[in-house]
Amino acid sequence: MNDVVATLLTLLGVLLVFLLFPLVVGQTEHKVMAHMQGRVGPMYAGGFHGWAQLVADGLKFVQKEDVVPAGADRRVFQLAPAVALLPYLVVLVAIPFHPDGGVGEALDAGIFFVLAVMGVGVLGSLMGGWASANKYSLLGGLRTAAQLLAYELPMLLAAASVAMAAGTVSLVGIVDGFEWWWLPWQLVGGFVFFTAGLAELQRPPFDAPVADSEIIFGAYTEYSGLRFALFLLAEYAGIVVLSALTAVLFLGGWHGPYADGLGWLWTLLKTGILAFAVIWLRVTYPRLREDQIQRFAWTTLIPLALAQIALTGIVKVVI
Repeated sequence: MNDVVATLLTLLGVLLVFLLFPLVVGQTEHKVMAHMQGRVGPMYAGGFHGWAQLVADGLKFVQKEDVVPAGADRRVFQLAPAVALLPYLVVLVAIPFHPDGGVGEALDAGIFFVLAVMGVGVLGSLMGGWASANKYSLLGGLRTAAQLLAYELPMLLAAASVAMAAGTVSLVGIVDGFEWWWLPWQLVGGFVFFTAGLAELQRPPFDAPVADSEIIFGAYTEYSGLRFALFLLAEYAGIVVLSALTAVLFLGGWHGPYADGLGWLWTLLKTGILAFAVIWLRVTYPRLREDQIQRFAWTTLIPLALAQIALTGIVKVVI
């Protein structure tokens, strides 16, 4: 009975984090972009510092009519937002945030599990683009597929490097084995992992699949109301998951002063800093062309990831 209660409490905690943290990232993006770009609107909704901007956005999506195009594959069209969102909820269960049991489910092959499930989330965009009966949506879906194929490999190679360093594919084991001198040693792998994750989330500057000025928001062109909001929530949930995974794999997760009591705080702080970097990149860099996105993956990130694996192998043999 105690095990059942503990499991239910763990699942409830994961669900609360899943519902709360992406909304916090969304609200932060409104404010950070407002400050960096001099946007007036997001700073006034509700009065003090525009605190009600996210509430206003939510009400707007709820009030919009849910339209399904006449020529669409109705069932696939309606299922796509859930396929895009739910994998990130599943991934959160396996991410450790605190020593001594601070993880929903400690999996022996945790790193393979989270990377595989994150890849499933991209299928939501593919389903939405194919089922919409819209050429712009189809083009966005095809760009999404090409981007997934290009960036899944460097992301996996970068994760393999840190798994080699720790001698385990368990996320908990990787954090337990972390040493501070890994920071410069695995720096290139962390850059490759984080950048490839941004591309898989289709975040700027890798947002060609959803380029509003070119293909009218890509695979999501025909979506409205709550279904469109679910795609946006999936994007913000992906930012939380990517930032948390990068913090766990390359920044030591809960390691820091007084980690036994404040480990969760260090994990949260590192995740928050990386999420801020994701928002900062959106404001700073222009969108890459589709050919530039492909070239960057195959000629830059993959060679860097392979070089990182070679370096990790040499260091492990020497040590």
